Amino acid sequence: MSLAEKYPKEVKQILAKYPPEHKRSAVMPLLYLAQREEGYITKAAMQDIARMLDISETDVASIVGFYTLYHDKKEGKYRMQVCTDLPCALRGADEFLDNLCANLGIKVGETTPDGVITLEAVMCLAACDKAPVFQTQGPDGIKYHENMTVDKTMELIEALRKSSA
Repeated sequence: MSLAEKYPKEVKQILAKYPPEHKRSAVMPLLYLAQREEGYITKAAMQDIARMLDISETDVASIVGFYTLYHDKKEGKYRMQVCTDLPCALRGADEFLDNLCANLGIKVGETTPDGVITLEAVMCLAACDKAPVFQTQGPDGIKYHENMTVDKTMELIEALRKSSA
Protein backbone atom coordinates (compact mmCIF):
# COMPACT_ATOMS: atom_id res chain seq x y z
CA MET A 1 0.00 0.00 0.00
CA SER A 2 1.43 3.37 -1.00
CA LEU A 3 1.92 6.24 1.42
CA ALA A 4 -0.83 8.22 -0.33
CA GLU A 5 -3.23 5.26 0.07
CA LYS A 6 -2.29 4.69 3.69
CA TYR A 7 -2.32 8.35 4.77
CA PRO A 8 -4.32 10.23 2.11
CA LYS A 9 -5.23 13.20 4.29
CA GLU A 10 -1.73 13.72 5.67
CA VAL A 11 -0.05 13.37 2.25
CA LYS A 12 -2.49 15.86 0.74
CA GLN A 13 -1.84 18.34 3.58
CA ILE A 14 1.93 18.00 3.22
CA LEU A 15 1.89 18.44 -0.57
CA ALA A 16 -0.46 21.43 -0.28
CA LYS A 17 2.24 23.37 1.58
CA TYR A 18 4.50 23.49 -1.48
CA PRO A 19 3.95 24.94 -4.97
CA PRO A 20 3.84 22.16 -7.60
CA GLU A 21 7.15 23.28 -9.10
CA HIS A 22 8.79 22.87 -5.66
CA LYS A 23 7.04 19.71 -4.51
CA ARG A 24 10.41 18.03 -3.93
CA SER A 25 10.60 20.20 -0.80
CA ALA A 26 8.00 17.86 0.73
CA VAL A 27 10.54 15.04 0.92
CA MET A 28 11.39 15.45 4.62
CA PRO A 29 7.83 15.64 5.98
CA LEU A 30 6.88 12.67 3.78
CA LEU A 31 9.84 10.69 5.13
CA TYR A 32 8.77 11.52 8.67
CA LEU A 33 5.25 10.32 7.85
CA ALA A 34 6.61 7.10 6.33
CA GLN A 35 8.71 6.44 9.43
CA ARG A 36 6.02 7.27 11.99
CA GLU A 37 4.39 3.89 12.32
CA GLU A 38 7.29 1.43 12.21
CA GLY A 39 10.17 3.63 13.35
CA TYR A 40 12.03 3.26 10.06
CA ILE A 41 11.57 3.96 6.35
CA THR A 42 11.25 0.98 4.04
CA LYS A 43 12.78 0.82 0.58
CA ALA A 44 9.24 0.68 -0.81
CA ALA A 45 8.36 3.92 1.01
CA MET A 46 11.47 5.62 -0.38
CA GLN A 47 10.50 4.50 -3.88
CA ASP A 48 6.95 5.75 -3.32
CA ILE A 49 8.15 9.16 -2.14
CA ALA A 50 10.55 9.44 -5.09
CA ARG A 51 7.67 8.74 -7.52
CA MET A 52 5.36 11.21 -5.76
CA LEU A 53 7.92 14.00 -5.92
CA ASP A 54 9.50 13.19 -9.30
CA ILE A 55 12.96 12.78 -7.82
CA SER A 56 15.33 9.82 -7.85
CA GLU A 57 15.32 7.07 -5.24
CA THR A 58 18.99 7.93 -4.68
CA ASP A 59 18.02 11.50 -3.73
CA VAL A 60 15.53 10.17 -1.18
CA ALA A 61 17.94 7.57 0.19
CA SER A 62 20.70 10.19 0.54
CA ILE A 63 18.44 12.30 2.76
CA VAL A 64 17.61 9.26 4.90
CA GLY A 65 21.33 8.48 5.17
CA PHE A 66 22.35 12.02 6.05
CA TYR A 67 19.91 12.96 8.80
CA THR A 68 20.01 11.22 12.18
CA LEU A 69 16.24 11.50 12.56
CA TYR A 70 15.58 9.12 9.66
CA HIS A 71 16.30 5.41 9.68
CA ASP A 72 16.28 2.78 6.97
CA LYS A 73 16.15 -0.33 9.13
CA LYS A 74 14.18 -1.55 12.09
CA GLU A 75 16.04 -1.36 15.35
CA GLY A 76 14.99 -0.67 18.92
CA LYS A 77 11.59 0.72 19.77
CA TYR A 78 13.44 3.75 21.15
CA ARG A 79 16.59 5.24 19.71
CA MET A 80 18.76 6.90 22.31
CA GLN A 81 21.09 9.36 20.61
CA VAL A 82 23.90 10.70 22.80
CA CYS A 83 25.68 13.86 21.67
CA THR A 84 29.44 13.24 21.55
CA ASP A 85 30.77 16.33 19.79
CA LEU A 86 33.72 18.16 21.33
CA PRO A 87 31.91 20.52 23.73
CA CYS A 88 29.82 17.66 25.08
CA ALA A 89 32.88 15.42 25.31
CA LEU A 90 34.55 18.09 27.44
CA ARG A 91 31.57 17.82 29.80
CA GLY A 92 31.89 14.01 30.08
CA ALA A 93 29.79 12.71 27.19
CA ASP A 94 32.31 10.06 26.12
CA GLU A 95 32.64 8.64 29.63
CA PHE A 96 28.85 8.81 30.03
CA LEU A 97 28.38 6.86 26.78
CA ASP A 98 31.02 4.26 27.74
CA ASN A 99 29.38 3.71 31.15
CA LEU A 100 25.92 3.54 29.58
CA CYS A 101 27.15 0.88 27.14
CA ALA A 102 28.61 -1.11 30.03
CA ASN A 103 25.33 -0.89 31.96
CA LEU A 104 23.28 -1.97 28.95
CA GLY A 105 25.73 -4.64 27.80
CA ILE A 106 25.82 -3.30 24.25
CA LYS A 107 28.09 -1.20 22.05
CA VAL A 108 27.22 2.05 20.31
CA GLY A 109 25.05 1.21 17.31
CA GLU A 110 23.62 -1.93 18.90
CA THR A 111 20.18 -2.72 20.26
CA THR A 112 19.45 -4.18 23.68
CA PRO A 113 18.46 -7.87 23.58
CA ASP A 114 14.87 -6.96 24.55
CA GLY A 115 14.62 -4.75 21.45
CA VAL A 116 13.71 -1.62 23.40
CA ILE A 117 16.81 0.60 23.07
CA THR A 118 19.18 1.25 20.18
CA LEU A 119 22.10 3.36 21.36
CA GLU A 120 23.68 5.84 18.95
CA ALA A 121 26.29 8.59 19.07
CA VAL A 122 25.35 11.79 17.23
CA MET A 123 26.81 15.22 16.70
CA CYS A 124 25.29 18.36 18.15
CA LEU A 125 21.96 18.35 19.87
CA ALA A 126 22.42 22.07 20.60
CA ALA A 127 22.67 21.70 24.35
CA CYS A 128 26.43 21.67 24.95
CA ASP A 129 26.13 23.49 28.26
CA LYS A 130 23.80 20.76 29.55
CA ALA A 131 25.86 17.69 28.60
CA PRO A 132 25.71 14.81 28.93
CA VAL A 133 22.66 15.18 26.73
CA PHE A 134 20.72 12.77 24.56
CA GLN A 135 17.45 12.54 22.72
CA THR A 136 15.09 9.62 22.59
CA GLN A 137 13.09 8.91 19.48
CA GLY A 138 10.14 6.60 19.77
CA PRO A 139 6.41 6.21 19.37
CA ASP A 140 5.86 9.25 21.60
CA GLY A 141 8.07 11.51 19.49
CA ILE A 142 11.43 13.07 20.25
CA LYS A 143 12.36 14.01 23.80
CA TYR A 144 15.51 15.70 25.06
CA HIS A 145 17.27 14.74 28.28
CA GLU A 146 19.87 17.14 29.65
CA ASN A 147 22.42 17.03 32.49
CA MET A 148 22.04 13.29 32.64
CA THR A 149 23.82 10.72 34.74
CA VAL A 150 24.04 7.02 34.00
CA ASP A 151 21.81 6.30 37.02
CA LYS A 152 19.09 8.72 35.85
CA THR A 153 19.37 7.31 32.33
CA MET A 154 19.00 3.72 33.54
CA GLU A 155 15.85 4.77 35.46
CA LEU A 156 14.48 6.28 32.25
CA ILE A 157 15.31 3.10 30.31
CA GLU A 158 13.50 0.98 32.90
CA ALA A 159 10.44 3.22 32.53
CA LEU A 160 10.62 2.84 28.73
CA ARG A 161 10.88 -0.93 29.12
CA LYS A 162 7.80 -1.01 31.36
CA SER A 163 5.81 1.11 28.93
CA SER A 164 6.88 -1.22 26.10
CA ALA A 165 5.75 -4.39 27.85
